[in-house]
Amino acid sequence: MTHAALTEMSGLEFLRYAFALPADQRPPVIGDLFGMDVLSLEDGTVSFSIQSLPSAANPLGTLHGGACATLLDSVMGCSIHTKLGPGVGYGTLELKVNYIRTVPVDGRTLIGTGSVIHVGRSTATAEGRVVDPDGKLVAHGTTTCMIYS
Repeated sequence: MTHAALTEMSGLEFLRYAFALPADQRPPVIGDLFGMDVLSLEDGTVSFSIQSLPSAANPLGTLHGGACATLLDSVMGCSIHTKLGPGVGYGTLELKVNYIRTVPVDGRTLIGTGSVIHVGRSTATAEGRVVDPDGKLVAHGTTTCMIYS
């Protein structure tokens, strides 16, 4: 697909197109580093998953908080992206994360879901949640993103 065609896609269309491509046919993204899988891309809401692996452990042997922060930043930002028009971008201005419980690094799947709260002309806000396989809340957060027109 040409660059011109990509810039004519809405944010949701672009994300669906980009994540449908094999990893070797698209530019690398932070999700590749964390092994994120896209579970759903809907208008205003997205869900991704990661595995709690030993390679992401903190010195205490549990999952480093940066893994959940990255998952939350990704799902909240992409939820905003789904609401943007063609050629409009965004960037995180502020990220707030609350950690609820520790996560063992035993390969369990964590699911992050981000949902839009508000999209304006110059900023947007979203909220997100990370849950473990039992549906227990691991972390939650909010973000404010700048809209680049």
